Amino acid sequence: VACSSSSGDVVKVIDIQLTSEEYAFCVNQGDTELLESVNTYIAKIKEDGTFETILNNYFGDGTPAQITSASSSNNALVVVTNAEFEPFEYLQGDKYSGIDMEIAKGLADYLGKDLVIKNINFDSIFSEINAGNADIGMAGITVNEERTKLVQFTSTYYAASQVVVAKIDDNTFDSCTTAEDVETILSSFTSSIKIGYQNGTTGNFYVEGDTDWGFDALPVTGKGYKSAALAIQDMINGNIDYVIVDEAPAKKITEKMNKLA
Repeated sequence: VACSSSSGDVVKVIDIQLTSEEYAFCVNQGDTELLESVNTYIAKIKEDGTFETILNNYFGDGTPAQITSASSSNNALVVVTNAEFEPFEYLQGDKYSGIDMEIAKGLADYLGKDLVIKNINFDSIFSEINAGNADIGMAGITVNEERTKLVQFTSTYYAASQVVVAKIDDNTFDSCTTAEDVETILSSFTSSIKIGYQNGTTGNFYVEGDTDWGFDALPVTGKGYKSAALAIQDMINGNIDYVIVDEAPAKKITEKMNKLA
């Protein structure tokens, strides 16, 4: 069930989806006009092929765009993100790349605005939008009823799921073929097993449990990190046993770390 690996690899993704989620963007509760504009734009890029072209830049043979944030503007679309979530948002030097960031640039152009990107911690995005400090949150955000108390969600644009990341020589999940198989093993662990996650993400709630998300807490010791990459690096260093994170970033991060190994 692990993704294909070579002899020098250090980490692997257990290629079984544990959840079924939908990503959307979020705007302030009161900003109905922006919400409608974004939904119109999402429908437009899905219909005219732009969205498929963007996806091909990250999952196919296309080339990721490099997007520059304006420093400030009186006519700005202010986007808050957490640029540690490749392939949805990440930094290349001082420029932004990623599926969400390409959509952000296209949306700003569509609205006739300058794009201002603010890179913050993921778990601060909802409060920043709620406080009116930014126009839109674009950060691989899973739609959840609890979050709708803070923000409005746009139409969904991407189906996502959580997966387990393990060290390359860990064979605990090798016989698993279904989500139930993986969950049975996770539920059999004790507090001696440490599982990492990115703070404020679905992985966080999956490990620690959350009634609003419908997750029972795993019987493990959870550890939060600022980014999934930091969690996976700490696992490589031997400080935790596993990481639970969104599938697409999991695959990008493990690919990058295996190249560096």
